[in-house]
Amino acid sequence: MFANGYKKKVGSAVLVHIILLVGAAIMIIPFIWMFLTSVKTMGESTMVPLVIIPKQLQWNNYLKVFESLPFLTFYWNTMITTLFKTVGQVMICSLAAYAFARIEFPGRNLFFLLALSVLMVPGQVFLIPQYMIMKDLGWLNSLQALIVPGLFSAFGTFLLRQFFMTLPKELEEAAKLDGCNQFRTYWQIMLPLAKPGMIALAIFVILWSWNDLMWPLIVNTSPDKMVLSAGLASLQGEHSTNYTILMAGSMMAIIPMIIIFLVFQRSFIEGIALTGSK
Repeated sequence: MFANGYKKKVGSAVLVHIILLVGAAIMIIPFIWMFLTSVKTMGESTMVPLVIIPKQLQWNNYLKVFESLPFLTFYWNTMITTLFKTVGQVMICSLAAYAFARIEFPGRNLFFLLALSVLMVPGQVFLIPQYMIMKDLGWLNSLQALIVPGLFSAFGTFLLRQFFMTLPKELEEAAKLDGCNQFRTYWQIMLPLAKPGMIALAIFVILWSWNDLMWPLIVNTSPDKMVLSAGLASLQGEHSTNYTILMAGSMMAIIPMIIIFLVFQRSFIEGIALTGSK
């Protein structure tokens, strides 16, 4: 009987690992194909039947990216916009989340529901009003047009609010006894404890900002102010596309995101897990 139970347990573990391996393979295969395409010749990338392994690795495709586009400028613009969006959104959302979670004020739940209602509206609905605001401010073809609309997130506020609600109230009571006001309690006590949730939100914002395509295409037409997503999209022509250069540029574009996730994956998973604990 013990042996049968052990076999069932081992069989279940093997089945779970097989499913996870299949899922991992499905996720990894596109990246492998992207890399292989980036080192092929143009003929090999469009040949039928498909050429999986190129006869000779074309590393010069990566150099051609810099010849075809101001790639370093795109990289710099993407890093600046991502940095300011991430820092701004984490700080603004953490302030709003702390107020909704720990401060009693009239209409708190109503205001929180109004903030969440933004999530019910497709983002495309806001494109025209945001564009008109950027135009009236004279911010078209500028980095601030990419940064400012992304400084607040209803999802980020909800995520951090749920995290703040898991923290014990005794911490705030002890802070009040020591003479701390609300902002000092938030800044010196609650915010450091919310580090996992903030890292999780920061990773979400970084990925969203780094991969954002629609809004940069709408507000920016100048190559000097383009970001990576819009710049790489310009490589796709109406009648033909150089897939080797496009894939080489895409490979260089995704490397920072992979590194960030690998470095902070433990905090990311911890933040998501703790957010839903209450």
